[in-house]
Amino acid sequence: MGQVDTVLQRLGIALPAAPKPVASYVPFVRTGNLVVVSGQLPSKEGKVQFAGAVPTAVTIEQGIEAAKLCIINALAVLRDACDGDLDKVARIVRIGVFVQSSDGFDAQPKVANGASDLLVAVFGDAGKHARAAVGTNALPLNAAVEVELMAEVR
Repeated sequence: MGQVDTVLQRLGIALPAAPKPVASYVPFVRTGNLVVVSGQLPSKEGKVQFAGAVPTAVTIEQGIEAAKLCIINALAVLRDACDGDLDKVARIVRIGVFVQSSDGFDAQPKVANGASDLLVAVFGDAGKHARAAVGTNALPLNAAVEVELMAEVR
């Protein structure tokens, strides 16, 4: 078991099988030492767990949990890109966090912290990343949050 797997186990996180794309795209693209993971939804066993706009249909706290679940799914895809070995991740470069937002909601960065904080918990300093936190009026499958990820791998 690698270091990252040990940390995930300590955090009580079991990565699922990588989610399958819901449209015409691939789960990740590797170019050189960069892996770009397609946007991941807060889904579990193929079903979106957090649906609707933040904060009216989904609370901010639930939005934070949704962002964490998106990262768990992104890590499952990244694990596939690393041939099953997340210790190959040199650093998380950037994430983009999209939050389905009610009119006037401007706390997308707080929701995005759910994703960012989990990456730092898993990878330490190598998990610190550049980020965009964006509000939108709709997301695929009515998901509350979607997260994309870019990582440097060895």
